[in-house]
Amino acid sequence: MELSRRDVLVGASSLALASVVKGQNNPKKLMITGQGEHTYEIIHDWIQPPMNLKWGDTHGVTTDAQGHIYIAHTVGSGSVSRDAIVVYDQKGKFIKSFGSEFAGGGHGLDLRKEGSEEFLYICDVNRRLVAKSDLNGRIVWEFSAPTESGKYKGNDGWNPTNVAFIPGSDDFFVGDGYGSSYIHRYTKDGKYVKTIIGPGSEAGQVSCPHGLWVDDRVKGNNRLLVADRGNNRLQYFDMEGKHLSFVKDPVRQPCHIHFNHELMLIPDLASRVTILDGKNEAIAQLGDGKGDGDLRGQPREKFVAGHFVHPHGAAWINKRDILVVEWVPQGRVTLLRRV
Repeated sequence: MELSRRDVLVGASSLALASVVKGQNNPKKLMITGQGEHTYEIIHDWIQPPMNLKWGDTHGVTTDAQGHIYIAHTVGSGSVSRDAIVVYDQKGKFIKSFGSEFAGGGHGLDLRKEGSEEFLYICDVNRRLVAKSDLNGRIVWEFSAPTESGKYKGNDGWNPTNVAFIPGSDDFFVGDGYGSSYIHRYTKDGKYVKTIIGPGSEAGQVSCPHGLWVDDRVKGNNRLLVADRGNNRLQYFDMEGKHLSFVKDPVRQPCHIHFNHELMLIPDLASRVTILDGKNEAIAQLGDGKGDGDLRGQPREKFVAGHFVHPHGAAWINKRDILVVEWVPQGRVTLLRRV
């Protein structure tokens, strides 16, 4: 029987995990996923919330220039604190929290340096808005549906999920992932510029553009890459929204995108995390828990060690290690430590 590239990747990953984790209840056994130079130790719940706060769905993750880790979540039932943005150092030690206004809706979370200062761009899927704050939670601006686009009446049909920054420009894109599946361009001051992509299933159209990132790995050739989750694909566009191509390697339900030099990281809601190389070919598929998505609402003890349930966001936190946040009601933050 001839094996596909994906079969080889998944098989190698499973063998690595099985060889080290045989008997998952032994705390001294490492959980390993991946292969070759992309082999990682899996550490579930590496980051925990402070005592007065309970995770809700853990949705977004990013880092600042100091290496501090920012996590966006919806805030769990019974939590004393209502802060939806929680900050940690590189060792996973709690630093601070803020953003109680995003409780119930903390979702997309991205960071950009503007001049000498860094800012968070936060998508709130409860209040259905995009907000910009400094790193202490001071709100600079926020906006709701771009009614001037002619695509919305009030906030009906609008629910933004993530943003993507444009290298060499102050502008950024917003994906209306949970709303009407448009992608819009804005200035850094939160002013609407234009709509560049609309809904559908054909090439050049998107369905639930849940995550997006501008791929600038080729100098002078910026391309907008969209995690076109409703269509189960990754799709490239130019800066004006013209379709360019699809990424050929298979994805299930891509949620977002993160780059580390030539490497691309894809958290996939359908229970795995994929790393692609500079040619956009899959070189590692991590923690594949295909079928484990049904465990979302189950008690934590039913989760399978070494498997993901619903990866929703992921980021390299130090150019080697990866942090994965999952869409599960009690939250879960997993460190993939490169070995």
